[in-house]
Amino acid sequence: MIQRAAFAVLLCMAAAAFLMRPVPRRRVVQLPRGILYLKSEMAVEGGTELHGAPGGSVLRFAPGFAGRALIVVKGPDVVLRDFSIEGNRGSDARTGLPPYDTPFVRFTHGNGILAAAVSRLRIENVRFREVAGFAVLISGVRDVAIDRVQVRDSGSGNALGRNNATGGILLEEGTRDFRVTRCEFANVRGNGIWTHSLYTSPRNANGLIAQNRFAVIGRDAIQVGHATDVRVAENAGRAIGFPIDAVDVEGRAVPVAIDTAGNVERCSYTGNHFEEIDGKCIDLDGFHDGEIRANVCVNRAPPGQYRFGNYGIVMNNSNPDMQSCNIRVVDNLIDGPLFGGIFVIGTGHRIAGNRLVNLNTAHCGCSYSASDPDILSSGIYLGRGAERPAPARGNLIEDNEIQGFQMKTRCIVNAPGISSEWNTVRGNRCEQ
Repeated sequence: MIQRAAFAVLLCMAAAAFLMRPVPRRRVVQLPRGILYLKSEMAVEGGTELHGAPGGSVLRFAPGFAGRALIVVKGPDVVLRDFSIEGNRGSDARTGLPPYDTPFVRFTHGNGILAAAVSRLRIENVRFREVAGFAVLISGVRDVAIDRVQVRDSGSGNALGRNNATGGILLEEGTRDFRVTRCEFANVRGNGIWTHSLYTSPRNANGLIAQNRFAVIGRDAIQVGHATDVRVAENAGRAIGFPIDAVDVEGRAVPVAIDTAGNVERCSYTGNHFEEIDGKCIDLDGFHDGEIRANVCVNRAPPGQYRFGNYGIVMNNSNPDMQSCNIRVVDNLIDGPLFGGIFVIGTGHRIAGNRLVNLNTAHCGCSYSASDPDILSSGIYLGRGAERPAPARGNLIEDNEIQGFQMKTRCIVNAPGISSEWNTVRGNRCEQ
């Protein structure tokens, strides 16, 4: 209740700040009632409010549509609200991911709404269905709020028919001051909501991803990529990493409820709840100086139904500009992962008050590798590093409940070369 009250205050403060700003004059355009087929991009100029008609307005991709997106925002102070966008994703050519030095805005076509290098954009109560690209692609935008958007049956595939990350909402290339709230995603082949920037681009900053709902997502429900000061709060979802044939196994894109990539700092993931995850609960690749608090991930099906089943919470350090340090992992519930509970590298972490139960449902007594034999079967594993060396040292591991297969003997395990004196371990409860 305290968290929900705090979140409500947060939203009210954000709304109040928005209302206090001078309201620019906008040209109001009402779409016609019914279905409107478009063969090319609809440009929405700055200072425009575009909304649907009473009784409903649908914008639909016409056969042979040519363009980056059905709607392209061309200037600041735009509002888009109360209409639908429908595509025909089954007729689109299969494409993979863009090259490492190419942003999605210059690569992905067949999007619903596209906005690049503008400011003050609002998208409210817009419904998307059968969109092959991204429902919403935001690139280098400042001050954007996306609220009560619905995305269904969207996203396309690569040459092998696996997901290519499309379908949901993407904020990339240094987008800042953004909010994505109260949106719904169902049957999205790629990611639900994510931020992304090239390594050479500014990081995304100052964002809120909150109270969104996800069901049947082929990649990640939420990914925070290359970002600072992003809060991910009170989101919920089920069936992450489904359907199985949509998962990009060849690209090693293990599905995650809340994923991380790039250099991510001063961020928090709090009060999120996910069930039935064929992958990881939370991946912290690049995450540092932030908080993971009061999240819940529960798997109840037999272990054979999780082909890509993995750990609960995993730290990693692929980005060369960061170090895994100063992460608070507190009061989370991980219930029923295929393997272990928390994989720890780096320094200055506090891992406390977590409930890690029904661990190692695969009953794995297997050796992960000759150098790290016990990773898969440990409740909390204090590792030597991940992509780069980062020995677990100077961390506090306390008051955690750890329960599952062989957890009496594999409760908290030090990797070879990690001294038991390097970390403070106390007050943890280990049960079979």
